[in-house]
Amino acid sequence: MNNYITTMNEIVNTAKAETRAINEEETAKFNELKGKVNSIKATIAMEEEARNYIMSPTEQQKKDNEMSVEERSFENYLRGDQRALDVGNNGGIIPQTIANQIIEKVKELSPIYSLSTIFNVGGDLVFPVYDDESSAIVANYVEDLTELNESTGKFTTVKLTNYIVGCLAKVSKSLINRQDFNLLSFVVNKVAQAIAEFMEKELITGTDKAQGLATIKTIREVAALDADSLIDVQLDVVQKYQGNAVWIMHSNCLRAIRKLKDADGNYLLNKDLTNGFGWSLLGRPVYFTESCPQDSIYYGDMSGLYVKLTKNVELQLLLEKFATQHAVGCVGYVEFDSKIVETQKLAALKIKGAKSKGQ
Repeated sequence: MNNYITTMNEIVNTAKAETRAINEEETAKFNELKGKVNSIKATIAMEEEARNYIMSPTEQQKKDNEMSVEERSFENYLRGDQRALDVGNNGGIIPQTIANQIIEKVKELSPIYSLSTIFNVGGDLVFPVYDDESSAIVANYVEDLTELNESTGKFTTVKLTNYIVGCLAKVSKSLINRQDFNLLSFVVNKVAQAIAEFMEKELITGTDKAQGLATIKTIREVAALDADSLIDVQLDVVQKYQGNAVWIMHSNCLRAIRKLKDADGNYLLNKDLTNGFGWSLLGRPVYFTESCPQDSIYYGDMSGLYVKLTKNVELQLLLEKFATQHAVGCVGYVEFDSKIVETQKLAALKIKGAKSKGQ
């Protein structure tokens, strides 16, 4: 192929040196060589493509091993090989790659968690909170040689600690014994789903250990749900936090709002396919969940809610407990805590007379 290209260059350079156009004979020769070069290139491309489809046994094994050693060991552990993982006092420690998959799946399953400010670290976290309600630092005009009035801002702290959360997922032995079944994905999804459901409830209704939206300070109470009350609670959040604000409510509240209209007869709730749930209210996305109380609607920038969820997930297999069910239990443990740190980002609407429970 290189000889063909050299000859093509010679044809062009000869005509250029003689300051003339390429004649018909040279053009025909050039095109003939060009065709041969293109044919060779096409052949090389097809050979390369064929190599990608036909792999040697070694290459095939390497591809199979793209499931990391940790993932393979974890799957073997689930199938009953206790030596596959290091075993701690409370069970087998999940490899970091598996733990990351579980935590990312939790984030995917729980929109509220994904919208919050997340810290995937261990140990206690302490955040300073500036209290500008009782005392605030202010600026003002001053005259020469006059005293500047002193104002001192007060800081409080919010602490995120470690509360242990446990979840149980049962796996049928029939599934475990099937080599064509993606056991790793199944366990990751089941454990993540259990954690996500628990966390979502705590991030909304938690008031004891982990604290959620139920502890919002800015609360507006109304006798009945109407358009004006929704507008009022939206404006309880200052302008600079409106950009990332969302609505969170129970599905029954969404059903009631779906029927509300403005003075011109237009529905307040609009279709919005750009966000995950497909609805927008007063220009902001709407998320609904059965974990939310029916008498409460929450609005604001959810990043004001701080969540600490460690990535060190611990797993223990219960081989005998569910033997009569022909199943194996997988118990997972994580450390979790949450509190509202930036209170000014969030507001709540309480509807008197409505059911307080989510279900």
